[in-house]
Amino acid sequence: MQGSARRRPFPAAAPGSPQPTGPLYPGRHGAVKNEDTFKTSPFHFDLWFYFTLQNWVLDFGRPIAMIILPLEWFPLNKPSAGDYFHMAYNVITPFLLLKLIERSPKTLPRSMVYVSIITFVMGASIHLVGDSVNHRLIFSGYQHHLSVRENPIIKNLKPETLIDSFELLYYYDEYLGHSMWYIPFFLILFIYFTGCFTPVEEESRMPVAALLLMGPSSLYYWYLVTEGQIFILYIFTFFAMMALVMHQKRKGLVLDSNGLFLFYSFIITLILIALWVVWLWNDKILRKKYPGVIYIPEPWAFYTLHMNNLHAAKESF
Repeated sequence: MQGSARRRPFPAAAPGSPQPTGPLYPGRHGAVKNEDTFKTSPFHFDLWFYFTLQNWVLDFGRPIAMIILPLEWFPLNKPSAGDYFHMAYNVITPFLLLKLIERSPKTLPRSMVYVSIITFVMGASIHLVGDSVNHRLIFSGYQHHLSVRENPIIKNLKPETLIDSFELLYYYDEYLGHSMWYIPFFLILFIYFTGCFTPVEEESRMPVAALLLMGPSSLYYWYLVTEGQIFILYIFTFFAMMALVMHQKRKGLVLDSNGLFLFYSFIITLILIALWVVWLWNDKILRKKYPGVIYIPEPWAFYTLHMNNLHAAKESF
């Protein structure tokens, strides 16, 4: 009798009442989990459009705004227009990343997402300070295609320990800031990408809106990788995406429209990077600036070396 009492089944729920869930009812809980696994999501045109727009305006456009707008509006000892663009970027981008994660059809690890967002904001904020000073130095003759110690305006600084301070600023801007900014950014994109798979072949196609956004999105990723000097991070993320696609294909799963958009954008980005490197392959000055095995010049280094000189020549006539 005691043994049968221990094995007594749970009472059935009353008709019309909600079915019980939880660890004591594994069958019901497991059914919900399976439904969540195969849930699909339509193309997020609004989020991808906002991403592309704010990336072009607030990230790519910030140094351009600083150069174009009159210097009298933003003195060199005050934040420039580009700095305010950067501040807006640091607020809007984490918000969009969180909204993107929320729309994932798969439940994603929240702790990793939150830590990544926090680190992203810290890195982007560090970069804001360093990048602000470095771009303001352009008005004083600083040349981005040269190293810190090779710049004419830096060579003559007294005492020489000031040069170390500028190298520290460059380190925070180009190394620490970029690492804390871009690693979480690509990690969040990859985490989202893991949930972009569906067993339905008909849902593995992109709408016209996605095709229209793919060009501007890919071009921005090209700028992000080349200017941020994060090719290693980008290519590892891309290889991880390829490996995941092949692994899921064995299970009969294919990418949905959002996954295809992200994956194809990365493919076009790789093609653009290859064309950029081939075009500047024989540039001796940029070769000296980027002597490593991976030769990927920064667009702003190219600008200060070639385009800036071209503008100066036109003004002299």
